[in-house]
Amino acid sequence: MTTTLALRAERTLRLDYGLLRRVFVGFAFVCALICPMSPDPVAFALGAFVPWLIFSIIGTPTMPAPVGFFLFWQWLQTFTRVIVGQVDGEPMARSLFGPAVEDAYWFMMASIIVLALAFRAVLGRTWPPTERDWTAHLRWRPLDAFLVYLASVGLTIVSAYSINVVPALYQQFDTLAKFKFAALYLLFGLVLSLGRGYGFVLAAVGLEIAMGFTGLLGEFRGAFIVLVVAAIGIRLRMTPLLLASGSAMLVLLLVLGLFWTAVKTDYRNFATGSDESQAIAVDFQDRLGFIGQRAATVSDIDWTDASYALLVRLAYVDIFGSVVGVMNARVEDTSMRQWGEAWSHVFQPRFLFPDKAILSDTEVYLRLTRADPTEMVRLSTSISVGYMGENYADLGFPKMLLGIFAIGIMMAAVVRYFMATALPWLVREATVMAFIVTTGYNGVEVSLPKIFGATVMFFAVYAIAVRFGYPIGLRWLDNRANNARQQVSNAERAGGASRSQRP
Repeated sequence: MTTTLALRAERTLRLDYGLLRRVFVGFAFVCALICPMSPDPVAFALGAFVPWLIFSIIGTPTMPAPVGFFLFWQWLQTFTRVIVGQVDGEPMARSLFGPAVEDAYWFMMASIIVLALAFRAVLGRTWPPTERDWTAHLRWRPLDAFLVYLASVGLTIVSAYSINVVPALYQQFDTLAKFKFAALYLLFGLVLSLGRGYGFVLAAVGLEIAMGFTGLLGEFRGAFIVLVVAAIGIRLRMTPLLLASGSAMLVLLLVLGLFWTAVKTDYRNFATGSDESQAIAVDFQDRLGFIGQRAATVSDIDWTDASYALLVRLAYVDIFGSVVGVMNARVEDTSMRQWGEAWSHVFQPRFLFPDKAILSDTEVYLRLTRADPTEMVRLSTSISVGYMGENYADLGFPKMLLGIFAIGIMMAAVVRYFMATALPWLVREATVMAFIVTTGYNGVEVSLPKIFGATVMFFAVYAIAVRFGYPIGLRWLDNRANNARQQVSNAERAGGASRSQRP
């Protein structure tokens, strides 16, 4: 009879929600001590306490680690705005968009807390994994998990070409391509659990960095994110070596982020052959050569400007603030236009409605912020006010929190479905990682139609995959592991027989 695994507290220090709470309560107290030096002391001090609060809300033993990343990423994009104010030396209320930016900051912080409450409401009372489910992945081999990852990279490439052939199925293929993040989570979680096979981790991270730097969006950070989340998911034991490795990884990620920020404009112009296009026109070798050439001349980079540009790009409060400023002055009723158009777009799939209008985040941005299109954006650039901004445009504050809670309930329901499947626990969390990347990788920037569409499409695609595709992959992993153990056993028996026959 299978027993339920009790995920109880232990004396060994592990990387889990409990440790994160302790880390962030310390962070909050440090920020409280230095907040008088900030132009926004109250926003700085109270905003710093939000991570501790959200991890206290969601920090149950069965809460998937990717949920914590989703909420933390939203907070980071919001809290960074007070750091920008510190660098600029001016309060948020005196910035370009005035007092509305400070309002937007508090609205976003409140929304993140409401999201945490929604996830806790749906996922707070779930059955812990059985001992068999919790340890099922330990019988697999890192080599085989790495092969699964390579297959997922191939699936990503095939999906990209399929999108070019059948654009109407863009969302289906794009959702399927996100399996790569589930495969990464599986690989990293397995290697960290076993304590061997780190070469495969380095190979996967290196491949992700290479592919990220030769695209247009610099999607190299995904591997680092998944690695950290996987470590939290398996509750990795904290050691001095782990702390040193994590610090080195953080430094590497920051250096890569600064380098990409410094070169991305020139690189995109080179890769597309124009500053008004997003279509790659240069082959892979030449793009890689361009990046290599810039890497060889890093001394020419202004790291101070790159740091500030990265900080400003990370913060995403000013755009919401521009929406708040416009909506405060409006006289017309929008009649829930953003929510209505979002759901209408979701339930009109392009393969059934080929004449459906192209979703334009920039059009919504221009309408809700009343920005000058000739000065604020290029036609080839997509700018989104984010789902919080659209939600505010329809409902205002505090009613927008009801909309945020509904979004959280919808996402948490999908997470609960996959966490309740009859799969090894690591595979369940890997699937949730793919879901969080699909819906929340861009954090607060994602629009209402995209977050709704991604949620619905992910559930449809991966419910089928879990039913029909996953069992094939799991049997393959089991068979490969069993065959390897059998070969080792046969070799040991043969060696024993050989020794017994010696005179």
